[in-house]
Order: sequence, then C-alpha cells, then structure tokens
Amino acid sequence: MEQVTMRRALGRSGIEVSAMGLGCWAIGGGVVWEDGTEFGWGKIDDSDSIAAIRRGLDCGVTLFDTADSYGAGHSEQILGKALGKDRDSVVIATKFGWTFADDGSRRSYGSNASPEYVRSACQASLRRLGTDHIDLYQLHIGDLEMAAADAVADVLDELLAKGDIRAYCWSTDDVSRGARWLGRPGFTAIQHNLNVLEDSPEMLALCERENLASINRNPLAMGFLSGKYTKDSRVSPGDFRASGIEWVAVFDENGAPRAEWLAKLDAVREILTSNGRTLVQGALAWIWGRSEKTVPIPGVKTAAQAEENAGAMQHGPLTPEQIAEIDGLLGR
Repeated sequence: MEQVTMRRALGRSGIEVSAMGLGCWAIGGGVVWEDGTEFGWGKIDDSDSIAAIRRGLDCGVTLFDTADSYGAGHSEQILGKALGKDRDSVVIATKFGWTFADDGSRRSYGSNASPEYVRSACQASLRRLGTDHIDLYQLHIGDLEMAAADAVADVLDELLAKGDIRAYCWSTDDVSRGARWLGRPGFTAIQHNLNVLEDSPEMLALCERENLASINRNPLAMGFLSGKYTKDSRVSPGDFRASGIEWVAVFDENGAPRAEWLAKLDAVREILTSNGRTLVQGALAWIWGRSEKTVPIPGVKTAAQAEENAGAMQHGPLTPEQIAEIDGLLGR
C-alpha cells in the first residue's frame, strides 16, 4: 500500500502526528477484576500484535495510544518491543490512574490518583516502554473530582519540567472536566468518545476554541463499524463487550449488537463507503470531516486491521455536505 500520511497538530504542544493513531488496548490482553472475571478483547497473540504495530509504522502511522492498565502493563511492554529503534520517530501516548498487580496475575485493583502514585506510575511506564520520555501522558480516570485532578496536574507539571513527559491530557467525556486544565501550558489534548453514531459537539467545540487536540477513542464503536456484525453475531467469550457495562452502548449483555444500532449503520452505510472506502475507512473519514482537531485512534490486533485503518488517510475526510447528510439521516 502506498504510504499517504495526513498530519495533524497535537493541540498546543508543537508536536505533529499522523491524523490517525493506533489504539493498543486489545494487544494488552485481559485483566482480572477483583471478582475474578476477565476483562479484555478476547485472545491475543504477541507476534500478531507486534506485526500490527510494525504494519502501522510502514503505513505512516506515528501515534500509538496505550495505558499502563491495558493487560496490566503488557500492552506497554509489547508496544515498546515493537517500536524498538523507531521509538524516536513516533509519538507515544499512555495513561495512568487504574491500578493493577504487577506480578503476572493481571489483577485490577481500582483507581489511584494520588501524587505519589502518579510519579511512580510514570516511572513504571517508562521502564515498560523502554524509553526515557512519554510524549503524551493522560489521566485515565474520566470522573475524577476536580480538586484531585488539580493535584494531578501539579504533578504532571513537575514531570514536564523534568523531561519525563512532553505534554499531558485528560481522558474524559465530561466537558467541564475537559476545560479544567486550560490555564496550564502542558495541557494539550482531551481524549474522548467519538464516532459517526455518537457525536460529541460540545467537546469538539471546546477543542476547537482552545486549540486542543481531540483524541478520539472508540472511533469504530467498539468494532461495530467494521460492518462484520449482524443481528445473529456474538462476540467471543471473555470479551468485555458482553459484560453488560453501562458504557458499552452498542452491544447487549449477551455480546449481540443492538437492533437500533444496526438500523443506524444501515442508514449511513452508503455514504461511508463512497469513493472506494471500506466502512472502517468511511467511519474514520467522518471523524476527520467533523473537525480539524480530531485524531482517531482505532484499536488493532492484526496487521490487516492496521493497514485498513491507515488506508483511510489515502481518501481523506468526508465533505461538509456528506457530514450534513449523515446528520439528517440520523436525526441530528
């Protein structure tokens, strides 16, 4: 595939990234909750994960998003291994705030945003990633209380001054929290939910007004926008999409796609697949057409997925007319 890399500014940081990153949650594998249930994206193979990251690099992707809690550190380890000597040519974004046992048991123990924990979590991520700095360090607790978030930002300013991080971000879907750190020079991005079926106009308006990058998790609606799911589909055992968690909107507690979401996808499928795009590529194109601040981070497990995702950059964004037509079809 010919390498065509769209570029976007990472907010106010002076860092430039490919217009699309790759999300590395799935490659971490599962974690085990305190009640003993596993939470992840099903089975993984580390060799497939490394191949996916390498294929993304070959196709022009320069942003890789992970978190220390993904697979209890395993995602960071695999990402660092896969990047190897190419680390300095890419931008690594990782997150902190959800704790886990670092002893191979992969047990998850809830959240911690104390200053001491943030400092130690940063050093642990640096070790796992095999790097001396994190380009974008992200608070992973979306509903953290404001006063606690202010204390976190103070620590992030310390880490910035030391050179351990280059910029920071809050991963949250709450606009008031997204605006909390506006007066801090190191604050450059908000990571939030966004896809063609779930718009976020207030958060996008904030990012555009304040020159912040809008890093878009869930750009393919947890894989639903791949088009491979029908009313008879079920996700595999151990897949968090069958967990019944409130924020899993697309799939029901049995791992089946909800009928109303299938209907919404059918309504916009023709526009998304226009001009030779796959459905995945059309979903990413909608995000780029929605705002020039957006940087979607679709997750990957295989090299084929990385190549298809990156191929969206060859087509570019949907037009304003197509964006408006989709809004009409979805009743927005």
